[in-house]
Amino acid sequence: MRPLKLLATAKLTLLDEPHPRKPAWASISPDDQVVVFARNHNLYMMDPANYAKALKKADDATIVETQLTTDGVEDFGYGGRGMGGGDQQQQQQQDQQQQQQNDNTGDQQGQASRNRTSPGNVAWSRDSKKFALVRRDERKVKPLWVINSLANPRPTLETYKYAMPGDIDYPQAQLEIFDVAAAAKGRLIAKTDAFKDQTIRIETDRQPARAREHEKMEPLWAGPGSDKVYFTRLSRDQHRLDVAVADTATGEVKPLVQERMNVYIESKPLKIVGNGSEMLWWSERDGWGHYYLYDANGTLKNQVTKGEYVAEDLSYVDEKARALFLTASGREDGEDPYFMHYYRANLDGSGMKMLDAGDASHAVNVADSGRYFVDNFSRVNTAPKSVLYDAQGATVMPLEATDLAAAVEAGYKFPEPFKAKADDGITDIYGVMYKPFDFDPAKKYPIIEFVYPGPQTESVTKTFTKGSNNIALANLGFIVIEVGNRGGNPHRSKWYHTFGYGNLRDYGLADKKAAVEQLAARYPWIDIDRVGITGHSGGGFMSAAAMLIYPDFYKVAVSESGNHENNIYNAPWSEKHHGVKEVTDKDGKVTFEYDIDKNSQIAKNLKGHLLLSTGDIDNNVHPGNTLRLVDALIKANKRFDFVVLPGQRHAYGPEAEYFAWVRADYFCKYLLGDFDQSVDMWEINRDRQQADKTPPPPPATGAGRGQQVTTQQQQQQQQQRNGGRRGGN
Repeated sequence: MRPLKLLATAKLTLLDEPHPRKPAWASISPDDQVVVFARNHNLYMMDPANYAKALKKADDATIVETQLTTDGVEDFGYGGRGMGGGDQQQQQQQDQQQQQQNDNTGDQQGQASRNRTSPGNVAWSRDSKKFALVRRDERKVKPLWVINSLANPRPTLETYKYAMPGDIDYPQAQLEIFDVAAAAKGRLIAKTDAFKDQTIRIETDRQPARAREHEKMEPLWAGPGSDKVYFTRLSRDQHRLDVAVADTATGEVKPLVQERMNVYIESKPLKIVGNGSEMLWWSERDGWGHYYLYDANGTLKNQVTKGEYVAEDLSYVDEKARALFLTASGREDGEDPYFMHYYRANLDGSGMKMLDAGDASHAVNVADSGRYFVDNFSRVNTAPKSVLYDAQGATVMPLEATDLAAAVEAGYKFPEPFKAKADDGITDIYGVMYKPFDFDPAKKYPIIEFVYPGPQTESVTKTFTKGSNNIALANLGFIVIEVGNRGGNPHRSKWYHTFGYGNLRDYGLADKKAAVEQLAARYPWIDIDRVGITGHSGGGFMSAAAMLIYPDFYKVAVSESGNHENNIYNAPWSEKHHGVKEVTDKDGKVTFEYDIDKNSQIAKNLKGHLLLSTGDIDNNVHPGNTLRLVDALIKANKRFDFVVLPGQRHAYGPEAEYFAWVRADYFCKYLLGDFDQSVDMWEINRDRQQADKTPPPPPATGAGRGQQVTTQQQQQQQQQRNGGRRGGN
């Protein structure tokens, strides 16, 4: 049951129970009259009555379904892997298991029912007459493999499709439009071809809150009606992007807005204004991310936001008042440029107004009506607060302020934000410093950089957190910092974000080194002769690169699941952020050339202590990335350390806690000269025994160091359970 609090009386009223959760296999039309799903690579639909039967009894023999397609096949189907969604290997295993079940039963209707799966990224027209999807042909994409050595009763080979940079065989996308009334005869393939190996995205909105309450999250076409569908198409080198519209009766396509750049183009969802007479489109064409207003034919009317800041997400358009509401970063003088705020601006480009004042990073939740929004805000060194505002930025009521008294009493200390200069001596970079809770300025502390270079994000914490890996690590006796680097964040200028384009290995390291040097000059308690670095995924790549490019500066690194060889990492990320060259020969044949610096090429430079790790069934950053660096280090006759976590994917899953202590031991050993020599991970044993409410045995050695981080370690465990450490490429 869900309570509703009336603001005027503060009275709580109990609402009806929410509807049962919608099954994942069902895509339901806005009018609730059609349910679409996939089975054995093809699409089917049913009406509400039969859907109700399926909810009660999946294999009800009286269920009537209509088959919409017959051409779906493995790696070019509808739903699951054929739609490019979800974990490919897991989907394949589920398909195989289901087929085995089907082979063991003669009930054909039961077989069909149990095979219902999600139809992929289906988007509906607002009038429920049509739906569309992007179908991907991956039949020619080459496979990749990992071996699950822990599988029972014997190890298994996992095979999945994986396009690598420069591959000739690349997923091919097509836009398919379905007319519900015409059933199996109602499919149309739009004439979208413009660029070789292009990607396609249908422009959509989400359904309103009323539908979301009932778990109905199907996206709706951005435009009104069902006669046309808006989409974007992006070239493989990501230098060309078209906003286009397809006629859903003929399949003819008309480009409306064309973006062209010499680096990758990024975009945000298209917003259709009014009855389709205008469009709001986000672009970085002037070097900053801003919104532009177009008419229905793609003619630019005016720029809506403008200046040296980044307009972020559009939340609401007040068509009557001719105004939009959006988040933006970097507009307020004197604030950290990454702090988000909520703004109102007129569609004619005038009247930009901040609605949530306060030197902090703000996250807003806006009512569907646009009349109110909840603002949650904090900094790394302030407690979070929540306030309810109206659309004019007037305070309606304070909601909640976090009480940190208990945490402070237990010894909690806020991390400290700082600012430094990049290696160019001009560009401001921003960071956060974590100190031990028992910090003593009379002592000398080693410094460790936690890194993730981006470019899709910068791992620098901007809001309050009560516990993290870096807090835990600092309390072992280190100064730990997170700091940005040129090329590391999309929330600044296009120049800043693309600084590393064409140099994806080295671009951020000079700034990381410069930040440590400046802090050491600023604070005498930082020991610049004891510098460590660590990170996961892209941060693992950067950590190893730091040891090889600046071997006399960085003394110790823990490098986790790094994409050390970006020539074998996934094509979309690597080609986007490093660049790929499109080449057309004399016969008009188009190919793509890719070349990138790799960590293995400079393995001979290693001087300090390097620990590498990977999960052996990582199907994001394949273990081959780490093994190739290991091979290069062996050939260079280098001493190093290597940990493989059997049966673990990219984030290390349940073994993340174990590796957190391996990481801690490594830095303590080589930066502090103090490490636990007990064979048992007593820190983990103690926490588990405490969770079981049994008295823990006393540790054999190292009690002081372990005792310092008990609370932070528990927070770290929870963070890792909730999705792993920061970052994966």
